[in-house]
Amino acid sequence: MSAYPKSPVMGQMMQKPMLISSLIEHADRYFGQSEIVSRRVEGDIHRYNYTECHRRSKKLANALSNFGVNIGDRIATLAWNGYRHLEAYYAVSGSGAVLHTINPRLHPEQITYIVNHAEDQYLMFDITFLPIVKAIAPHCPTVKGFIMMCGREHMPEDSGVPNLLCYEELIDANTDDFVWPLFDENSASSLCYTSGTTGHPKGALYSHRSTILHSYASAMPDGLNVSARDSIVPVVPMFHVNAWGLPYSAPLTGAKLVFPGPHLDGKSLYELFEQEKVTFSAGVPTVWLGLLNYVEQNKLTFSTFRRTVIGGSACPPAMMHTFRHTYHVEVVHAWGMTEMSPLGTACSLLTKHMALSEPEKEAVLTKQGHVLYGVDMKIVGDDGKELPWDGKTYGNLLVKGPWIINSYFKNEGGEALEDGWFPTGDVATIDADGFMQITDRSKDVIKSGGEWIGTIDLENVAVSHPAVMQAACIGIFHPKWDERPLLLVVKKAGAEVTKEELLQFFEGKVAKWWLPDDVAFIDALPLGATGKILKNKLREQFKEHKLPTA
Repeated sequence: MSAYPKSPVMGQMMQKPMLISSLIEHADRYFGQSEIVSRRVEGDIHRYNYTECHRRSKKLANALSNFGVNIGDRIATLAWNGYRHLEAYYAVSGSGAVLHTINPRLHPEQITYIVNHAEDQYLMFDITFLPIVKAIAPHCPTVKGFIMMCGREHMPEDSGVPNLLCYEELIDANTDDFVWPLFDENSASSLCYTSGTTGHPKGALYSHRSTILHSYASAMPDGLNVSARDSIVPVVPMFHVNAWGLPYSAPLTGAKLVFPGPHLDGKSLYELFEQEKVTFSAGVPTVWLGLLNYVEQNKLTFSTFRRTVIGGSACPPAMMHTFRHTYHVEVVHAWGMTEMSPLGTACSLLTKHMALSEPEKEAVLTKQGHVLYGVDMKIVGDDGKELPWDGKTYGNLLVKGPWIINSYFKNEGGEALEDGWFPTGDVATIDADGFMQITDRSKDVIKSGGEWIGTIDLENVAVSHPAVMQAACIGIFHPKWDERPLLLVVKKAGAEVTKEELLQFFEGKVAKWWLPDDVAFIDALPLGATGKILKNKLREQFKEHKLPTA
């Protein structure tokens, strides 16, 4: 029963539930010959199309049905971006079960917790992850079988994994005579867990309706701008918030899909981009850093690559400038969360911006951008009162919309909402045109003398220095100001810069009282399971660091 009043005059339109199976049916019927290319774990390149993907997805759905998998049962995957993983996306959700993608970069104890919390019935995995599966299998009592995503020739003789099944044998043993069931579009479709940097990971349980609406919105020109003319490499993993929805929006539009598998180094990506005439990709800044370094070192150019979406963490302005002006690749800065399916904003210019100078345009494009229709947002103070959209006032960012969670799976962690709004944990500004800019995570912001210092701005200045590869800024205890900024820097190979030179580089670029009090050079920054810098690890590592006294 709907919670909303019903009009005495109702529309006379067809009623058809919005289901994920309709996406692969659509791609098969209208874009059947569009290619799906995968660099496999086995090392070779696999090619087929949407028609064949649909056929094999139905075979897998039959196999799951024969195993007794029911609507609502959770089926897990531990897999890279590839065609078999895509088949699982549609076979599992399309049949009414729930696809549970697991991040293999999590600690095995966290993976075990997630599998048990989700009560997964079967777990499909790539060859790469056999050691993880072998370690967790004895501790996962709900899992009835483990499906290794390979052919018989790659199956181990003695795996040590109970009830180990071969994916390709299941495909061969079943027919594609399967009719996708119809059911309520609000039924659960897929389950993604947060990365769990503090406490246990929590599950975001998406519905078919929320996923279809998110796919429509993300494909829009001012979203990810996906079309049938694109050749797309989702570098962002399919185990990271469903590769930001690209496995859904690509079939929706008929775009060619190119999967990189586990090969995410600069050389492998560049060769794949050139070979498959890739026009569009999406990923986190750390991946693009490796690609840009490879291209720069080998004096290469991109022949077809024209657009990338960068999210997961803030794109440094220096990286955006290099993409735009050296390689003529448009950068779409985007923002979202696991709890948001994930897309919340994407940054593209308005008509009023077109007459601006290039530096002025880039100042706009470095923001996280404008909401997509369906998402609403606001910033509030610690007292909960809404703050002005002036581009200067910082506040806690709250969002709501039809593809944003109402509560966590099994109500883990208690109530997720504040008066109907989801608190993102980000600190942001919103300008008069509705463009949002993240200034920090609320747990990472530096509070100095009662005022906030946004670490992202300091990090962006640091990485624009020619000797700096990566940078992170954390707050260190100060007896007078409570906290002051410590800048942690990873230098480029063969490059040299002193602390004094780097601090001088900041002058005139940020407010004087924002200047870091000290700089520490380190070999590498700790990264989490989704490629984000683990500032909690840095704070622990440098908690005894003594700042210089004036």
